[in-house]
Amino acid sequence: MANYELTKEELRRVQLIQLELLQEVDRICKKCGIHYNIIAGTLLGAVRHGGYIPWDDDADVALLRSEYERFRKACKTELNHEKYYFQDHRATQGYRWGYGKLRRKGTVFLRRNQEHMPYAQGVFIDVFPLDGVPDNYLLRSMHNFECFCLRKILWARVGKIADKNLLLRGWYGLLDKIPEKKVFAYYHKLIRRSNRIGGRMVRILMFPTPNSEYGYYRCWYENSSPVEFEGVVLEGIREYDSYLSFKFGNYMKLPPEDQRKVHPVSQLKLGKC
Repeated sequence: MANYELTKEELRRVQLIQLELLQEVDRICKKCGIHYNIIAGTLLGAVRHGGYIPWDDDADVALLRSEYERFRKACKTELNHEKYYFQDHRATQGYRWGYGKLRRKGTVFLRRNQEHMPYAQGVFIDVFPLDGVPDNYLLRSMHNFECFCLRKILWARVGKIADKNLLLRGWYGLLDKIPEKKVFAYYHKLIRRSNRIGGRMVRILMFPTPNSEYGYYRCWYENSSPVEFEGVVLEGIREYDSYLSFKFGNYMKLPPEDQRKVHPVSQLKLGKC
């Protein structure tokens, strides 16, 4: 399927639906005493733009593993199921990502090359669990490689279609033959092992960590402050300057226009305004 080019108006509607989802996370977490933070480009947008980065089409929240598990369980009883649904690999058949997504019912935001995935794909925000990594740099590097390999196996269902390299598509095709049940059994062992570490750094195991440290400081996620985002108050990392500088460098400088990209989608449905 061909790429669907979002108009500025459609992108803004996607952002506002995601804002609803962020508010639902905040509502549930406040009601249940669960600690979360907006992170990455969402926190950057709050600090630099007072809301969304103008060209951004996603939103991210993160919780330390114990809080993530509490949130996942709370969604079963506290989530507004008339409007939203929560997905993860334990509740959604065929879901291949090692983190959750909260989605809006009545919408479609179909990622390019994921049309064949066997689950609903509405407008979403990512809900990331954070797990421990070793303090020792060599061990942390080895841990990162383990995460990389497991992530590529999970990505194989998409990579065998999406990768531009014919040989890599074939390789992903072979990786995709590994039974999903065995892959996730290994992932849960990795989660348990990672959280026995209890070190000063954490990471999202099944998402790239594009820094040479292969992790982020745990204390950033343990200490939050209210932050205004699109006129609503959410929870953000208190030491945002340290975190954003670590992740983005000079985060107040806008990237070149050719780097201001949205995710490719093949189908979009936003429902009624």
